Amino acid sequence: MGSDGRVCVVTGANSGTGYVTALELARGGATVVMMCRNAEKGEAARAAIVAETGNDRVELIVVDLAEMADVRRAVREFTERHSTLDVLVNNAGGITQTRRESSEGLEAMFAGNYLGHFLLTTSLLDQLKAAEHARIVNVSSMAHKGARIDFDDLQNRSGKNAMRGYGQSKLAQILFTYELAERLRGTDVTVNAMHPGAVASGFKNGTDGVVKAVIGAFYAGFGISPEKGADTILHLANSPEVADVTGEYFIKRRPVATSKTSYDVEVRRRLWAVSEKLIADIAG
Repeated sequence: MGSDGRVCVVTGANSGTGYVTALELARGGATVVMMCRNAEKGEAARAAIVAETGNDRVELIVVDLAEMADVRRAVREFTERHSTLDVLVNNAGGITQTRRESSEGLEAMFAGNYLGHFLLTTSLLDQLKAAEHARIVNVSSMAHKGARIDFDDLQNRSGKNAMRGYGQSKLAQILFTYELAERLRGTDVTVNAMHPGAVASGFKNGTDGVVKAVIGAFYAGFGISPEKGADTILHLANSPEVADVTGEYFIKRRPVATSKTSYDVEVRRRLWAVSEKLIADIAG
């Protein structure tokens, strides 16, 4: 198989839209680095992609994005192998019904959906800038609408409705996208966010009981396939039509408006500063 010369990273690449994204990038001949939390599932997915595409340049890095120390280790592992990064797809994410903490004391959804990707992306900026026309794709959600960033209780230690943390984490991704796009003006790196749609996958795995049943029924009735969910991701990663587009939010390949809060420059800059401090404090 020929190579398209690119190096691509896809988080949460062992299932759902992440798997389809990694599969299609590999099918196109790229070197694909799959970042997955579960080693066994990640290796099975990697082997399946190699078998289907004939592309043996598919790698696995095991990482828990909710653990900042593990993200740093994954960055070191990647940079030891690769000096450039052409496409970064921040896809991994999930929802938990009750509040959970990482070993570092971070609320799990805020850490895994947003902060780990913030650290991963900012740690790989040198590799992205070293590539030619690099692209960052942040997989967000319509769930950001109606959410706000609670700077007084980012980790939801007050125990209020734990599921509100999902909307907050997805809003944080969009704020991060807009701020990063502004900071990358004048470089050859673009960054965009997108909503994949209601993808029928393992999304409900962090829930149980009635909530799991309701979510399961919704996706069974209205969910789209991972292939359809990955379509806009692949469009943003591959299409020459969006080669110079940055700082946008896409649904079904089209840029659309996000919530009023997501355009608040003061909020996005404050979130960036708070995120850097959280990561620095954890590192000690």
